Amino acid sequence: MATDATSDGMKGRAIAEPTGLAFAVGFLFGFRIFIVFVAARIFGADPRAGAEANLALSFLLLLLVCFQSLGNASRSFRSMLRPPAIAWVLIFLVFSGCSLAWSATVSLPVSLAYWCGLVSDVAVVVLLLHAGSVTGVSNALLRGFIFSACCIALIAWILPADPTDLRLGDEEFFNTNQIGNLCAFAILLAQYLQRRQPGRWGWVIFFLAVTLLRSLSKATLAAFLVSEAFLLVRDKSIARKTKLYLIVAALTVVCIFWGLFQAYYDVYTTTGNQAETLTGRTAIWAYALDAGLSQPWIGHGFDSMWKVVPPFGPDQFEARHAENELLQQFYSYGVAGVVMLVGIYGSLFLQIRRLGKGPLKLIFLSIILYAVVRGVAEAEPFDLLLPLWSIVLFSLLAAEAEATEVTAIVTAESTFDHELRISVTGMKPAETPSKA
Repeated sequence: MATDATSDGMKGRAIAEPTGLAFAVGFLFGFRIFIVFVAARIFGADPRAGAEANLALSFLLLLLVCFQSLGNASRSFRSMLRPPAIAWVLIFLVFSGCSLAWSATVSLPVSLAYWCGLVSDVAVVVLLLHAGSVTGVSNALLRGFIFSACCIALIAWILPADPTDLRLGDEEFFNTNQIGNLCAFAILLAQYLQRRQPGRWGWVIFFLAVTLLRSLSKATLAAFLVSEAFLLVRDKSIARKTKLYLIVAALTVVCIFWGLFQAYYDVYTTTGNQAETLTGRTAIWAYALDAGLSQPWIGHGFDSMWKVVPPFGPDQFEARHAENELLQQFYSYGVAGVVMLVGIYGSLFLQIRRLGKGPLKLIFLSIILYAVVRGVAEAEPFDLLLPLWSIVLFSLLAAEAEATEVTAIVTAESTFDHELRISVTGMKPAETPSKA
């Protein structure tokens, strides 16, 4: 009877697990880069309508998750704040929100809406993890993100490539850097799931990898190659034969696309001065550093670059961000932004470093390495390159893995002590010597 009751309780718990909502949240996190394109190019609406649709969907999901989490609590909010990385995420959100008071933004209401969207992403993940198990929620959310990345990759192949530089996507509303980053991040997440739960992820990873290569997103490709090289060298769980197959497959795909690479190189080196200025980044870096030094302590505030800084170059390019994550945080929040950036990434790195040797630890480290390397030539206008919602998720996954390792060590020590007593005394601890 007790066994049946336990089984029923576990079934009820499984039913209450918000995996469906978690899948939908993960799907939206990946698919929303396409919504602005749909609004602007397909329906002919103002691009702002696409951004408003993204925010409306985020807030709708937050409302649904709030209803779902009512009465369901697998852990307290206080316990979820124990990992330092999550505390740093909250500090970042609070400081960026306060910076609206001195921000040089063009429209304060619009910037406030974007900040609320950033908070909504983190809140949705926190509430999902509050209501369900870390493993169940995270697996469902990551599957949704990977599925959306596959949909985006398929759409990118169907849409005509940009004739000016031969790359995938639309330069203004659905650019190749967004496509490449989504594919690379989804590959890393699929590699994580490949080690945590059974499933055929090989073809998914292959399709996303080919799409990433076809995107010709230079900074993303460089960061991805560094992270994958680290993973292949350090991960002993991957057989040498498998590593050899992966290298051969990668070289084969590169040979297939070699003609495209040559054509793109010709365009890159002959169109304007892209090769000399790293596609205009050097001018943006110089401006962001100079402007940041004018307000070095607290920066210019949230959303203080778009439509604020002067256009760059002969084509009057309007920078959305500083094209470098460290410069972006320094420009937006000054020295405080640099401290928060180091605090978030550094605390997550130290937490993962405490994990025992194994593929899970290496996957997390490769994800951080990907974000750091990509941050040399890329940034986000509001979020970090490693999104804040993912930092919360990874931090709690690492905390759960660390707790599991500690439990396993304690159990092993207890078993060893028990067996040692038996071997020394010749009887179990519960036994007592009989009286003569």
